[in-house]
Amino acid sequence: MNLMHTKKRQLLNWIFISSSLICLVVGSFAVAFDYDKLQASYVQKFGLGALSNFNAWHLMMLAVKDLKDEDKLKRVNEFFNRRVAWGEDQIIWGQLDYWATPIETIGKGLGDCEDFAIAKYFTLVNLGIPIAKLRLVYVKAKVSNLPNSQDQAHMVLAYYPNPQAEPLIMDNQITEIRPASRRPDLMPIFSFNSEGIYLGVAGNDEQSGRSKLSRWQDLLQRVQLEGLN
Repeated sequence: MNLMHTKKRQLLNWIFISSSLICLVVGSFAVAFDYDKLQASYVQKFGLGALSNFNAWHLMMLAVKDLKDEDKLKRVNEFFNRRVAWGEDQIIWGQLDYWATPIETIGKGLGDCEDFAIAKYFTLVNLGIPIAKLRLVYVKAKVSNLPNSQDQAHMVLAYYPNPQAEPLIMDNQITEIRPASRRPDLMPIFSFNSEGIYLGVAGNDEQSGRSKLSRWQDLLQRVQLEGLN
């Protein structure tokens, strides 16, 4: 298989996951920002002394709320990539796999790839980006360009201007937002948002999607309790 064919196949996979819906649907989830409740939840978890990070997040959202969608993507992506450091769940939360809410990630200033993608997702939805245009995407990421390099499980956030469009990829490892065709190191497996789970590649990968659904449902409930209603 030549390089051009491989890139074409990867791009088709990115486009496919924007429109192929599995029958598992988690329900519509309209996000609205309850500032007082969210601030109270934050202070309860991290104390008044840690409010600077929360306030920076809030001010950033106020500053970009009237921008065009792609400008919002850039500002939100830069905000989290610069303010949050990467860390393992076991170190941050004492758990092997924990999906943090946006305010937990902001409060800790630490997160793994899933936490980055989740925080960006909820921030952008709160800024008026339609849920249908956003997908949290599980991918296999090549850790190097060596022929025998192993793929690593990774999560990114994808933005689809329309259902058949090439998505833009927001990644905690690369701050520049690039179209999927410029991320040949990523192979999409499946994606999801607050409306459902979407399958990118047939076969055993469907079971991976099902096993993650309960963790996503739990996160949605915790986010709502914190003030994103």
